[in-house]
Amino acid sequence: MCKLLEGKVALVTGGSRGIGAAIVRRFAEHGARVAFTYRSSADKANALAQELSEAHGLAVKAWQSDASSFAEAENLIKEVLDTFGKIDVLVNNAGITRDNLMLRMTEQQWDEVIQTNLKSVFNLTKHVLRPMLKNRGGSIINISSVVGIFGNAGQANYAASKAGIIGFTKSIAKEVGSRNIRCNAVAPGFIETEMTGELDDKTREAYLSGIPMKRFGKAEEVADTCVFLASDMAGYITGQTISVCGALNT
Repeated sequence: MCKLLEGKVALVTGGSRGIGAAIVRRFAEHGARVAFTYRSSADKANALAQELSEAHGLAVKAWQSDASSFAEAENLIKEVLDTFGKIDVLVNNAGITRDNLMLRMTEQQWDEVIQTNLKSVFNLTKHVLRPMLKNRGGSIINISSVVGIFGNAGQANYAASKAGIIGFTKSIAKEVGSRNIRCNAVAPGFIETEMTGELDDKTREAYLSGIPMKRFGKAEEVADTCVFLASDMAGYITGQTISVCGALNT
């Protein structure tokens, strides 16, 4: 197997389950040393770190950290740099949903989603840019969503956060492109995760009917896209949003 990320250090937020865990796993398989964060599932996160460290003979470490906290993000970056010496790749993956129709949506539901999904991207990017500038390069990958492109009823907060990520990505790409730092977004469609596993059959069929490939995506397919964007193969790709959605966004 060709290891596309050998010698690189990656930091992934929200890496203990779902798409985040798939990204951590794929990065380790491709030779990266990986730091990843979790908020509450310590046992699951530490088990994943131990499994991957033993399987690939490289350092994979979990940190409990709240990406929506500016101070915690700053401390996280310092600790990862102290442990690994550098950060070549940042994947801003931490995210939540608090779905509700606008007439029923509470201020708390709005604020929680914006803080976790969008402010976290600012927090981590803000603190990783200086070490990336010092390292004369880096790749920042922000996990958005097709919902941030075309919206979705009952998800105004989530759509706004994910659309904001796309605008943020384009701006950062223009700010630091001359310093060999790339910034791209990945917009997954409906992906098989714990969340989609809770949908009833009728809802699943309704979603599937709108996907030209007639299946949900796999977390590994999103992770593979991130491997490419993190690698030197994507050296001239920046400021872009890549949809991984089975042609849903077409």
